[in-house]
Amino acid sequence: MTPAAPPHPTPQVRPATPADLEPIAALHTAARAAYLRGRMPDAPFDAPAEHARWRDAWHRLLHHDEAPTLCAVRHGAVVGAASYLPHAPTARGDGHRAAPADTVTLHQLHVDPAHWGTGVGRALHAACLHAWRAAGCSRAVLDVLWHNHRARTFYSRLGWCPDPDRRPAPDATHLALTLSLTPPEDPPAPAAP
Repeated sequence: MTPAAPPHPTPQVRPATPADLEPIAALHTAARAAYLRGRMPDAPFDAPAEHARWRDAWHRLLHHDEAPTLCAVRHGAVVGAASYLPHAPTARGDGHRAAPADTVTLHQLHVDPAHWGTGVGRALHAACLHAWRAAGCSRAVLDVLWHNHRARTFYSRLGWCPDPDRRPAPDATHLALTLSLTPPEDPPAPAAP
């Protein structure tokens, strides 16, 4: 008896190219509309103007050497995308120090709503973790919309927690999360008898 194929094969994650712009912008627009529709059901989050806005944003990312961008492909279709920004240790104009060089910001991670819950987000996250650790990063940060409980649950399950260094203002719309990228220490070896 041949084992059944998994219902959702693991997507291939690869560097995004300019040719991926349209599908990435479309899935970002659809994902944003889906998670915001629950909060504001009548807002036109998937209108042509929103698609154009996100197309322009992804165009800039795909042509920015300092912002690696990945996409997840399943059955030849782009079904998810992620982009991150490594930090340089520089002082900011407001007197605060920017994040250390070993910190990376997960700038975007979006999955086509038709593929939510099928492993696409986890595959993109795993590829990001691999790249970040290979680059010597020890900490990752991100901002998530406060009311986007689906995303907050996703990140929490992957080990992200509220960033104690970036507390939200009382009227904040976003929650800052952080993830340690240093591998856990190996437990001590049992003592020899």
